Amino acid sequence: MELPYAEPYKIKMVEQIKRSTKEQRLKWIKQAHYNLFNLSSDKVFIDLLTDSGTGAMSDKQWAEMMVGDESYAGSLSFKKLKKTVKKITGFKYFLPTHQGRAAENVLFSALVKQGNIIPGNSHFDTTKGHIEFRKATAVDCTIDEAFDTSIIHPFKGNVDLNKLEKVFKKYPKEKIPFVIVTITCNSAGGQPVSIQNIKEVSKLCKEYEILLYFDAARFAENAYFIKKRELGYQDKTIKEIAKEFFSYGDGMTMSAKKDGLVNMGGFIALNSKEVFKQATVFNIMFEGFITYGGMNGRDMGALAVGLNESTEFNYLESRVEQVAYLGNKLVEFGVPVQQPFGGHAIFLDANKFVPTIPREEYRAQALAIELYIVGGIRSVEIGTVLADRDPVTRENRYPELELVRLAIPRRTYTNNHMDYIAATLKNIYDTRKDAKSGYVIVEEAPIMRHFTAKYKKI
Repeated sequence: MELPYAEPYKIKMVEQIKRSTKEQRLKWIKQAHYNLFNLSSDKVFIDLLTDSGTGAMSDKQWAEMMVGDESYAGSLSFKKLKKTVKKITGFKYFLPTHQGRAAENVLFSALVKQGNIIPGNSHFDTTKGHIEFRKATAVDCTIDEAFDTSIIHPFKGNVDLNKLEKVFKKYPKEKIPFVIVTITCNSAGGQPVSIQNIKEVSKLCKEYEILLYFDAARFAENAYFIKKRELGYQDKTIKEIAKEFFSYGDGMTMSAKKDGLVNMGGFIALNSKEVFKQATVFNIMFEGFITYGGMNGRDMGALAVGLNESTEFNYLESRVEQVAYLGNKLVEFGVPVQQPFGGHAIFLDANKFVPTIPREEYRAQALAIELYIVGGIRSVEIGTVLADRDPVTRENRYPELELVRLAIPRRTYTNNHMDYIAATLKNIYDTRKDAKSGYVIVEEAPIMRHFTAKYKKI
């Protein structure tokens, strides 16, 4: 008999989570103005809002926190982290920040000017927000296959080279400070980018003398998919694969709250001394001194350990396979999801799930609210609300995909929780024809509105 799969860790501490009734949840979500971000955590049974900073740290990470060096300048914990980042990424220069959007803020303050064009593969919300805040424009060059959830393509996060070259030909290189490739591509459903595609993008960037940066929040998961799916990489280690794809770029931003396996932290890694010098000015202004950048010494130590742990195959297999376990359950129930499954989350296709709700009534947000009401499960909309309004016309932008993301925190929930999520969604899917109307936004911020918007049920 073949032995079943078992997680490569055991549970050392548990945290109680509270159950609630449907009546309670109806009351709570109304009080929260139908925005799941407004719910306090004690009103959530299973929290899939994000996998950012919500996972469990290992015993070795906790042990490292006890020896953290909290010196303002020249911290030994900083040196430990810098050495680890250099070993894994190969980049020469390093700046710590308190999280990923802070890294974007620092780097983009140095490089992005009004009127600039930044191409990439489905920029995520904070990336696009930082670009548009500076009155620049993000241009999506993702392959078309990414926008059909039923198509099975091993690397739906890939950049379409023809789309990218059209941007290069349309605008002078002085208007394009860099290309940003997100690995894995969150907005496309946690989809990976192949090394072959990264090499081709890098070659095209060099041809047009344009820098290439990575949004590398989930780089280890991307390396895992390359090992499993790309010819010639089956016998490579995760660290070898990561080192190779980073070698084709000029730098990276990182939210360490994802594949750094920590609750807070981020960094910028670069090859250019000149860009590093420009970024240090903003790092000191916005974050802190260049050897702590908004992070405690103990958190830098935990991140150094976490980067090493997240780039081990056994951890990644456990991580990605739990996501696939939930995905397979939903497929069995006929629930429409982005396929192949992403590395950090399952993405529900709201266009197929609740097509009876008009798009202008935010069908993906409506589905996410229903998931909370029925099962106490908190998820997040990746659709029209997140796409925000056009900065010029102020009209809603309607992306090709309307998704609800079920982000699985790392080393946190068991497969029994996955079974509960799947059963809840099956019950909602079986009654989907009853869904006729959605929500209207009654209050919103001028940018990145999804975090604080208030809704009214129609």
